[in-house]
Amino acid sequence: MNTSSHINTSLQETADCLLEIGCLLMASGASTNRIRVTMERIADGLGYETETLTTHRTIFVIVKDSQTNEIYNSFKKTPPHGANFTLVSGISKMSWHAFENNWTLKQVKEEIDRLKKIPRYPLLITMIFVSLADAGFCRLFGGEYIDLGTAFVATFTAFTVKHYATKLNFNGYLSVIFASFTACFITSFARMYSIGNHPDLAFATAVLFLVPGIPLINSFSDIMDGHVMNGMVRGTHAMVIAFCISLGMLVTMLIFNF
Repeated sequence: MNTSSHINTSLQETADCLLEIGCLLMASGASTNRIRVTMERIADGLGYETETLTTHRTIFVIVKDSQTNEIYNSFKKTPPHGANFTLVSGISKMSWHAFENNWTLKQVKEEIDRLKKIPRYPLLITMIFVSLADAGFCRLFGGEYIDLGTAFVATFTAFTVKHYATKLNFNGYLSVIFASFTACFITSFARMYSIGNHPDLAFATAVLFLVPGIPLINSFSDIMDGHVMNGMVRGTHAMVIAFCISLGMLVTMLIFNF
């Protein structure tokens, strides 16, 4: 959406492209400072001056043509946040190429379209390796092979629940609660029937894939870079996720009377 009374097509297209880039970075787990720097670098490469305002849900940009002094401003809501560091890295590299080689807007758009089409890892592969990671944590803390198997199965099932809960448009926090409850519910049977030498370790580690590492890191990074509001929002988001994980564990403990 724009607020300009007179629209310069070139400025408008540049602003729309910058907003798309900013939203892609925000949705992929980039810090606020990285988003700002990348957008400004691309704008400089295209021959425009720009100012940005980035919040957790919206990105606002002002683009100025230094030759004509025309200004265009626009904003765009960001999609749901996740993690895609391949996209973040690709856009960052592209911004340097655009700046150093004086790319045209068409070249930038073509590269963005190419980056968006890069396939991500298949869901099954992701689920297997995330489950192996939690099993690895269980082993790291002293779990035996049966405990590793319990953690693997619980994580795999909980990841499936979270994925389909998100796909069915459940609230993100509810999805975390469902996943945490599922993982703890499965490992509680191992604890109840004394399956393995350390079932408590499987219970504790099967939910580690839910820990909001990216929001926590970005929260600290944003605050250090002076983006205090965004840092506080991301930190609060991370704390709510942690609370949801704890809530899922608590409900399971109450059911099994642990």
